[in-house]
Amino acid sequence: MDKKLITVIGVLGGLISIYFINLSVQNSYYSSTAKLFTISEDSINKIVISSNQDAIELIKNDTTWAISGNDTLQLKDNMIKNLFDRMSSLEQSHLVTSKEENWTIYNVSAEKGTHLAFIDYAGNTSAYYVFGNSTTEYNRCYVRMNQDSKVFILNNNIIYQLQTTPTFWGEVPTANENDETKNIN
Repeated sequence: MDKKLITVIGVLGGLISIYFINLSVQNSYYSSTAKLFTISEDSINKIVISSNQDAIELIKNDTTWAISGNDTLQLKDNMIKNLFDRMSSLEQSHLVTSKEENWTIYNVSAEKGTHLAFIDYAGNTSAYYVFGNSTTEYNRCYVRMNQDSKVFILNNNIIYQLQTTPTFWGEVPTANENDETKNIN
């Protein structure tokens, strides 16, 4: 009886020690994340979004944003704020490649990617990103930054918000809004 009890306790102790060793090994594979975007809206004067042959330019005039080259559409409420909020929530999960020849696989090449540039008041590019759709995970996307060859996968997908059509960003002002601006003047 004592021999069987000692054997069971020994096996149980061995299993518990194997469990803790496995747990410590698994914790060493933890993926660290880093913020992708740390620029404030106040320091940006222009946003340029391009994809394929289409592009849109959003320009800040004083404190309001407008679609460059389009005087019939007014920017929708909170579109720029939503873009900055979404960009601020993006985190780099892990590196997927650092080889330029793999850019087409991750849709971040010049032809396949969606380009996003933030330009400051001096005309300098504060940040430049090329986003690519993930073909396996629709809630995530790939990114490369500032002409760097490294491609990261992100924790969220922002490509749906990077549209180049003016009607995505703007809307035709209603008659009531036009009457109110005439009364103010």
